[in-house]
Amino acid sequence: MGRLPAYLRAVVDLVSLGLPSVSSDRLAEETGVNPATVRRDLASLGIAGTRGLGYDLRYLIHEIGLLLGVSEDWPVVIVGAGNLGRALANYQGLAARGFPVRALLDVDPTLVGARFGQVEVLHLDEMERVVGEAGVGVGILATPADQAQLVADRLVALGVSSLLNFTEETLVVPSWVEVRRVDLATELQILSFYQRRTTGARSGAGLPLGHESNP
Repeated sequence: MGRLPAYLRAVVDLVSLGLPSVSSDRLAEETGVNPATVRRDLASLGIAGTRGLGYDLRYLIHEIGLLLGVSEDWPVVIVGAGNLGRALANYQGLAARGFPVRALLDVDPTLVGARFGQVEVLHLDEMERVVGEAGVGVGILATPADQAQLVADRLVALGVSSLLNFTEETLVVPSWVEVRRVDLATELQILSFYQRRTTGARSGAGLPLGHESNP
């Protein structure tokens, strides 16, 4: 599932180039995935290629898009109108991928009433009304960490079953709620690890993990 959005993005780009089909090798190159993994992933979805031609791109778009639900809208509410929340509200890619932002909520009186992109900041007390009227299915938490669990509890109580958590707090939710945590600091530390490996290997100051120098 984690690779499907990358496949979809790649095949859409290839269609925009006028290509009718794609080989597993080309799709692997576009997404940074091993060709065998591409073939295995698509086979698990019941998608088969044609020998000598590869995979029909429009069929891939249809099938992967159907599985990811991109043909449907999944209304989103963002809680927290700080820099991150405002940036997310302004990001047009969410709506383009089927996640229209219906509301941006905060408690700061200097922010309530302001507009960012097409979204007006509403007071957090409006949560129940907004979630009910807009049929919100996804909640994005961009709050201070110490408020994240309280906000998550309110969203879950309203039936929101998918949460994207940008805070450092580890949320405790019922088993029917899906939580994805986005920790930017952790992702940067992972990049730092790979950067250090690459720099060390090039300079001779160190070798990539898994390699030993000759005695």
